Amino acid sequence: MRRVIPASVYRQQRSEGCTALIATAKHWPCLFPQHGAGMKHTRKIELEPWQQTMVDAHPDRLIRGLIHSDGCRSINRIRKKSPDGDKFYEYPRYFFYNVSTDIMRLCGETLDRLGIAWKMNNWNSLSIARKDAVAEMDRIVGPKY
Repeated sequence: MRRVIPASVYRQQRSEGCTALIATAKHWPCLFPQHGAGMKHTRKIELEPWQQTMVDAHPDRLIRGLIHSDGCRSINRIRKKSPDGDKFYEYPRYFFYNVSTDIMRLCGETLDRLGIAWKMNNWNSLSIARKDAVAEMDRIVGPKY
């Protein structure tokens, strides 16, 4: 950030034991037009050419960021009734939630580029549940802190 707008970046020690990196400048919206006034889902969200170049080079990093910000990994538990008694199954899966159709589209396109199977499970949520896809997501996303 200092390379882009040097005067606006500083560190702030927090009482929680972490360091906050603060960057204030009037020109951030010029570099990141997605961060405009109003709610994200009411305006067009699209990547600038330089952002698309970065996503093309590192699609896994976009997915990692999206899951860390608006996603989760959970255990899906299923009870299947049978004459021999109920059977229980559980398996991990990922969800990504967002009310912006543009952001959902970007997520889906990037997952496709990575060859990760996914499907929409609601109008504002997608799910990644196939065993191989979850394993790849575990490799990409890593622990969420």
